[in-house]
Amino acid sequence: MSLPPRVTVVEVGPRDGLQNEAVPLSVDDRVAFCEHLIDAGLPVVEVGALVAPTWVPQMAGSEEVLRRVAGRDGVRLPVLVPNRKGFDRARAAGAREIAVFTAASETFNRRNTNAGITESFDRFAEFVPEAKRDGLRVRGYVSTCFGCPYEGVVPVARAVEVAAHLAELGCDEVSIGDTIGVAVPTQVSDVVGRLREAVPVERLAVHLHDTRGTALANVLAALQEGVTVVDSAAGGLGGCPYAPGASGNLATEDLVYMLHGMGVATGVNLGAVADASRALSGRLGRPLPSRYLAAGPAPARRPAP
Repeated sequence: MSLPPRVTVVEVGPRDGLQNEAVPLSVDDRVAFCEHLIDAGLPVVEVGALVAPTWVPQMAGSEEVLRRVAGRDGVRLPVLVPNRKGFDRARAAGAREIAVFTAASETFNRRNTNAGITESFDRFAEFVPEAKRDGLRVRGYVSTCFGCPYEGVVPVARAVEVAAHLAELGCDEVSIGDTIGVAVPTQVSDVVGRLREAVPVERLAVHLHDTRGTALANVLAALQEGVTVVDSAAGGLGGCPYAPGASGNLATEDLVYMLHGMGVATGVNLGAVADASRALSGRLGRPLPSRYLAAGPAPARRPAP
């Protein structure tokens, strides 16, 4: 089995996870959550989204969250921005990395952003080149690369086309999403294999939901195709408000446990991530779906990388 020696874990819980919670958390709670994750050694923590609070009230105050956690050495702190206005807010808050998002499914993109795919790229063109000129890092997300709740099967060629367009626009990294958790390993191998023909594999990431219990197997398929960046959410937080029935993201604890068990380094303290999730679980008033949290630590087979 060919595996990379190291994987970068991109923690999306404070944004993609919390935006799906029924009750918004306070800025103080979200800052504490981000700080716990940073202290756990996660190299990338997506701290929030600069979207209209009327659309996503859970993300209100993301500028303040960013300001309060900014300045930590050795960690990237991206914020999601949907348009020029969001970008201006991010820059005023001191962001050094932004993320933009579109989809491989026209219907899903309209439900999610009130715009078609082409319109999304028109919006990005208003600020992504400027962000690059100003030295900001830009991350791009492509949702529904493996299936859409409205259109069903999504052609691989469509996912490749959208991802390649993001790379051409200037995105340093393009994250390929299984938004409704329908992918299986052979499908991941096929999609990533096709993507590598259009985008260098070192610029690809995967964002896999565990709706049907296949996320870890899908990560393994992506790693064998050369991907070394994987998105996850502490505790398995998340889901998608525009994808009925889609449960949470791949849990960071479950991902790190598997990677360390296979001898793949991450630089992440698994116990500290679990502590962050348990603390958040108390604030949310419910258990989180991470299997590692439910089962607890296993006897060590080898030192964690």
